[in-house]
Amino acid sequence: MRYELWLSLRYLLARRRERFVSVIALLSIGGVALGVMALLVVLAVMSGFDYDLKEKLVGANAHLTVEAEVGIQDLEPVMRTIAGTEHVVGVSPFVEGQAIVRMPDRAFGVLVRGFDVQREIRVSKLQEYLVLGRWAEQEEDVIVGSELASFIGAAPGDAIQLISPVDGELYRLSISGIFRSGMYELDRNLIGLTIPMAQRFFRQPGLVNGLSVRLDALERVDEVKVLLAAKLGPSYLVRTWIERNQILFDALKLEKMTMFVILTLIVVVAAANIVSTLIMMVIEKTRDIGILKSIGASSRSIGRIFTWQGLVIGAVGTGVGFTGAWMIIWLLDRYQFIRLPSTIYYLDHLPVRIQWSDWGFTALAAILISLLATVYPARQAARLAPVEALRYE
Repeated sequence: MRYELWLSLRYLLARRRERFVSVIALLSIGGVALGVMALLVVLAVMSGFDYDLKEKLVGANAHLTVEAEVGIQDLEPVMRTIAGTEHVVGVSPFVEGQAIVRMPDRAFGVLVRGFDVQREIRVSKLQEYLVLGRWAEQEEDVIVGSELASFIGAAPGDAIQLISPVDGELYRLSISGIFRSGMYELDRNLIGLTIPMAQRFFRQPGLVNGLSVRLDALERVDEVKVLLAAKLGPSYLVRTWIERNQILFDALKLEKMTMFVILTLIVVVAAANIVSTLIMMVIEKTRDIGILKSIGASSRSIGRIFTWQGLVIGAVGTGVGFTGAWMIIWLLDRYQFIRLPSTIYYLDHLPVRIQWSDWGFTALAAILISLLATVYPARQAARLAPVEALRYE
């Protein structure tokens, strides 16, 4: 062990007359620990929400969608081309558009989507989300989201009236099932039909709006997107599930980054305590610095002693913060003692998920801030002249 590190540890751990300096050093460690712990817990909660949201989006949406500006008429050749592409495990056509739900005292807009029942189960989890009734199998059947069913007071077997946006014709259909995906917008606005009924509703016989595509691995969406775009040509638009929800993910990313910056300020405040601790320690150890310099210690070595002290404070605080954060995250995940109203969040507890990259960045930021806090005190200690340091001793 280099003598600079040994001396810095001795100064931090040895009992001294100046108890106040020891208290400030402990407060500095506590400040770093608190900042690191708060940052890691908040990032774990945000990662948990992010992961849960992605799971719901992937469950309710296909990995890729293939669309054409005027719709897809010659369906089978396109489906064979997509199905023959590497990593594709499911393809399903869909018809999609806006419609109006008519009630005795009101009317409001919804999203209507026509599915191929047999193929849809290969590309999404909508059938797994069915909580009441059955899937729309006959032409007059529809499935609705749980929020929409609650809003209009409907149950399986009840009738629902839809107005076509094409010609204003009124269709009286029967609710065959109710699904709950966990996504409020989907459960509040989506009505599912059979493809023949949707084509009739939107007056586009034999035409579909696009194709839903599912892959064997979610991580391959960008790779397969490029392959499909090359195979199908410029007349088709291929989009990933992330691109279809780009605004939402951008907002989540910005929110997470903002929280990281804000909570890092706690560590910065703790770094101010490190500065004051080291300055007071330099004042207390002025005689020691003079003696060390008089026996040949260089200014650089003196500076290292106090740099090591700041790094030790930062490292210990980071370690304590990591331990505290891990314990809190484990307790949140194991006992789920923070409850959430499931009707609002579709979760009954606070989700947490550890991402080790977040922990790495947090550790790096804490140590770097602690290192920067040592620059001024270490420089002041290094500049002390032996004669000045020992003049009044």
